[in-house]
Amino acid sequence: MPPRRFTPDHWADLTPDRPAVIVPDGPVLTYGELAHSSHELARSWRSLGLARGDRVAIVMENRVEYLIVAMAALRDGKRLVPVSSHFTVSEVAHVIADSDARLVVTGPSLEPTVRQALRECPAVEAVQVAPEDVPVAAPPTWPPPYTAPEPADGETPQGAFMFYSSGTTGKPKGILRPLPSVTWGEADPLTRGFQDSWDFDQDKIWLNTAPLHHAFPLQSCSDVVRWGGTLVLTERFDAATLLDLIGTYRVTHLNMVPTMFVRLLRLPQPVRESADLSTLCTVVHAGAPCPVPVKQDMMNWWGPVLHEFYGGSENIGWVLIRPEEWLGHPGSVGRPAPGTVTVLGEDHRPVPPHTRGVVWFERAPRFSYHRAPEKTSGVFDDQGRATLGDLGFVDEDGYLYLDGRRSDLIVSGGVNIYPAEIETRLAEHPAVLEAAVIGVPDDEYGQGVEAVVQLEDGGPGSTELASELIAFCRQRLAGYKCPRSVRFEPELPRTSTGKLLRRVLRQGPPPP
Repeated sequence: MPPRRFTPDHWADLTPDRPAVIVPDGPVLTYGELAHSSHELARSWRSLGLARGDRVAIVMENRVEYLIVAMAALRDGKRLVPVSSHFTVSEVAHVIADSDARLVVTGPSLEPTVRQALRECPAVEAVQVAPEDVPVAAPPTWPPPYTAPEPADGETPQGAFMFYSSGTTGKPKGILRPLPSVTWGEADPLTRGFQDSWDFDQDKIWLNTAPLHHAFPLQSCSDVVRWGGTLVLTERFDAATLLDLIGTYRVTHLNMVPTMFVRLLRLPQPVRESADLSTLCTVVHAGAPCPVPVKQDMMNWWGPVLHEFYGGSENIGWVLIRPEEWLGHPGSVGRPAPGTVTVLGEDHRPVPPHTRGVVWFERAPRFSYHRAPEKTSGVFDDQGRATLGDLGFVDEDGYLYLDGRRSDLIVSGGVNIYPAEIETRLAEHPAVLEAAVIGVPDDEYGQGVEAVVQLEDGGPGSTELASELIAFCRQRLAGYKCPRSVRFEPELPRTSTGKLLRRVLRQGPPPP
């Protein structure tokens, strides 16, 4: 029998009736059903003529069927292209057409959007629609008794995910890397470190409230059902509901973004105190920088369970920090795990510790942005390093601290100003829930510093409070770094994974 230790098939052989995916107040997908349905779905793709490496786009909310489609793609050597369920018709059309997808899988609620989008996607040959609450490729008498897939499945070359960049600075670009040189039965080389880093096995329960069309949620949730754990899957995040789910399902692992921490900390004290967090051992967070006071408050409440990592959908490198390390290096995102990070200055030479520069990963795996060679060339240098364009510095112990993206850098009067530093100080003001700092045109200095603030009480702000916030910064920062203007917004624009959309802020407030 070929090896298939890291597949749902292995767990279906052992315990076919054990839950693989649970949707609260919804369906439960067993390992037997997951193995069978993903196998049958992959067979249906082969019958349509899809070959290894062909693209299959998925436009779907967080449903059990999403994991079936993901397993079908990985077990059959296909490239799965996740498309945001929140996209407009034109945005869906862009990703489907740009990715060269031959097949689209969707559900009834999003089928009209997909059908409209396909008018601009002539290369698509078929659409599969997963009925509500009935796994894809299920026969009419679902669920059938479990029968093991053909042994050859374990030897099938593994497929991959083809993610699209979040589009924070323009149209999303496809991230294309070589298909992995492993079989379906082996661990995914891109994520094999997850299991060791976060101590996950078949006895653990992972809760995911983030959209599966994003890289880390889909990669981690796919790994959960390959490792034999149980995935609790929701459609969206709600702070109070999250606490209930942790207690109800005895959740051990959880993935989050910092904006979720902020909303949890805003819950009434009685709600927070009544939460049963006794089973929670690992909370993985990424997606955006986490203000030190927010993370410290979460540590004080939940204990030393917050594991942070820094990386990107491009998978050119990975930096990890465990709770006990962060307590000794607050604000850091950690050290490479594995690999080496180098910070380079304007002359593209390494800079000393505590000196800002561009963060580069040494010996980075190769990838390309689909149909965007000019963007790809800006990622790699001639020494095999690659960068996501982030700014930061390392300390004398090799811990990395981020300062935002190079594209966010403000140059005022010829001086570099780093928004992340100012945002951290603004977050310390009791009236501020979240803050973003951007550069705005200035006749004298080229760019001026503007703070865009969301208040704790959700109020509209005032000129008096704006002056107070500027004075607050002047007590903590050099004058040239401090905002010259403050704009108040009811909510800062972010992607569904918490990334700030600065380009939206730079467009200015909407007309009254």
